[in-house]
Amino acid sequence: MTPEPKDGRSLGDLLAELSRETAQLVRKEVEIATTEITDKARKAGAGAGIAAAGGALTHAGLLVLLAAIVIGLAQMGVDAWLSALVVAVVTIGAGYLLVNKGLAQVKHAGVAPTQTIETLKETATWTTRQGA
Repeated sequence: MTPEPKDGRSLGDLLAELSRETAQLVRKEVEIATTEITDKARKAGAGAGIAAAGGALTHAGLLVLLAAIVIGLAQMGVDAWLSALVVAVVTIGAGYLLVNKGLAQVKHAGVAPTQTIETLKETATWTTRQGA
């Protein structure tokens, strides 16, 4: 025979309350996850905008620098077409390496709400243990 809870509620009532509270807890955790993801996305978007502006200015400066290198090589006696070709090949090679490095970093960057996921796992574990 199971003892009655001190507040007079039946085991069924207590399990129903546990179920409601667990569902409410999960809803709150989803809200927190949504907030966390939104915050991370907002910060990433702001950073991406600043990086894009910096990248555009850097790109313009790089083009001027590359033109200066081509002109400099041509003035040193290298044919103009060969100067342009050498600078283009070196630039493309460097760009290729940077693109691959950047893509590798993007693949490893996580935007998942790690804190919320851990809390949900803990809640699931706790709920499973309480129900058993």
